Amino acid sequence: MAHMTAEPVYDETLVPAHTLPDPLAPFPDGSIITAAGWRNVRRREIRNLFAEHVYGRTPGEGPAVAFRIIESSRDALGGKAVRKQVQAVLRGNGQTRTLNLLVYIPAQRDGPVPSFTGLNFQGNQTIHPDPAIRVPGAQVDAAPRGSKADRWPLEAIVDRGFALVTLHCNDLFPDHPQGRAAGIAPLFPQDDVQTPDAWGAIGMWAWGLSRVLDYCAADPDLDATRVAVVGHSRLGKAALWAGAQDQRFALVISNNSGCGGAAISRRRFGETVAAINQGFPHWFCPRFHTYNDREDALPIDQHMLLALVAPRPLYVASAQDDLWADPRGEYLSAFHATPVYELLGHTGLTSEAMPPVNQPVGSRIGYHIRSGPHEITAYDWAQYLRFAAKHR
Repeated sequence: MAHMTAEPVYDETLVPAHTLPDPLAPFPDGSIITAAGWRNVRRREIRNLFAEHVYGRTPGEGPAVAFRIIESSRDALGGKAVRKQVQAVLRGNGQTRTLNLLVYIPAQRDGPVPSFTGLNFQGNQTIHPDPAIRVPGAQVDAAPRGSKADRWPLEAIVDRGFALVTLHCNDLFPDHPQGRAAGIAPLFPQDDVQTPDAWGAIGMWAWGLSRVLDYCAADPDLDATRVAVVGHSRLGKAALWAGAQDQRFALVISNNSGCGGAAISRRRFGETVAAINQGFPHWFCPRFHTYNDREDALPIDQHMLLALVAPRPLYVASAQDDLWADPRGEYLSAFHATPVYELLGHTGLTSEAMPPVNQPVGSRIGYHIRSGPHEITAYDWAQYLRFAAKHR
């Protein structure tokens, strides 16, 4: 659990007064932001601010990537799916790393299919009890097979006509403060953790999600124009940053991503910038640490991250008991991204009031708050599958 600089605020009456930056503020010459102005100028400005102040800059040039299928079966899930296990071999700066992708594709399909892609926390073998899922040799303390299957309703995904592509986040950056050297960072000659805008774990996880999308583009069974990126908790932060940077993702889904994800930082409700930086110093860029207890000094806030997804479909989900992630702050972030969606011709969220528990709302921006704790559940996935089918 993150070390906290102060007792967390869980009372709405204690949320400090704050003013959110306007993503559609006029240009310095006073001219109003048009749809073209957003696409050509303002969107890039905001993305660069997040790179400079929050997540760090993603290097422009990366390692060479080669995909190779090392195992496949046309009889996975009792014949429902084709399973592929793919290695993405990365070579750069005189070093090599391997990403291990796990792919399930509906066996019954007419042409390339849409897919969900997301990182998993403890290894591919945890998402399903399928005994054929490989466990890389280095994972001597691998989590039990199928131990996180509740987070990945694979049969339901395949039954709805979607593929799933997943990858262990630790292949990219092992999730601890000393994990940088074991991940992909050494493949980039320009990587320097001392620079204020050096990317951290979330940036590298997001980079990996884009490499998964590269694989989708190379697999003739997958439709790379219909790939949804999804993530829970810290990996929800990575999914949002991936979707904000890489407009090839057709749909972006945040599940309980909280501080540094979907939640408004200036609310200082639940987990704060100081708490997250002290508890997880490797996630964000060094400059983000200068905003500990200074959220109002940030030139952006997280509603502007969500606005970077526009005009693509966006879904944000919260959990009623997950006050640490600030459910209301997540909803308000989606609500305050709405003006950008409207500028681009789409309906966002129409009310500042949160919907009742377990009653999804929205059109181009979807939202629900589910009963229960910090988790990604079958209920959450049912909403994502419905939303993705609507926008496929």
